[in-house]
Amino acid sequence: MIDIHCHILPGIDDGAKTIEDSLKMAENAAEQGIKTIVATPHHRNGKYDNYKQGIISGTNELNERLNQEDIPLTIIPGQESRIHGDMIDGLHKGEVASLNDTKYVFVEFPSNQVPRYTKQLLFDMQVAGYTPVIVHPERNSVIIEHPSILFEFVQKGALTQVTAASLAGKFSKNIQKFSNQLVEANLTHFLASDAHNTTTRGFMLEEGYRKLRENHGDEAFYMFLENAQLLIDGQNVNRMEPEMIKKKKFLGLF
Repeated sequence: MIDIHCHILPGIDDGAKTIEDSLKMAENAAEQGIKTIVATPHHRNGKYDNYKQGIISGTNELNERLNQEDIPLTIIPGQESRIHGDMIDGLHKGEVASLNDTKYVFVEFPSNQVPRYTKQLLFDMQVAGYTPVIVHPERNSVIIEHPSILFEFVQKGALTQVTAASLAGKFSKNIQKFSNQLVEANLTHFLASDAHNTTTRGFMLEEGYRKLRENHGDEAFYMFLENAQLLIDGQNVNRMEPEMIKKKKFLGLF
């Protein structure tokens, strides 16, 4: 398995605090069958300002330690960037990192809002040659309340990534239900851990994929697995025609 969203680099955000924490996370990931992790430290989320070169350096250092400790895992660089108006400029200047130096770029929304300029920024990113990947939309209160917002973004070319723990029901039943609806409506394209540690925010990627297979079948299971590989290789990913989620259905009113 490939995990495209993980806070495994030590001491730079709210993920692993020390190199020992990183190694524990790496061991846990390997035990789950994860072979490759995209390190995605936070950027511009109000607390952390990690930049591309530092992420690359941290990735190289962690890979050296993993090799020394004989842990069968490879870390590649990425970033989880909170949406801001200068994202494209940051990409051009080499401050914002894409995922494994591909066209794919993580875009994070605040948990309780979707900025008004989002539609234009996602469009401008694509014009500039990037493909925005909206992370954990199933945990955004505005998108939960108004799923048509996400439908429009995906219809216009954006991709999305759901958290494994969301599908596994570890956040709430409502988030689990909405995550499954996103899969059913072809409004998400990747599954990832968003792991921060081995305790409260662990990987759960194996369980997430198991739930994906149980609820949506082999086709979805293999498509999501393949999409992770296609992403880190910089290839075009599999995507189906998106469908609208009806808010009333989500709230259980029909």
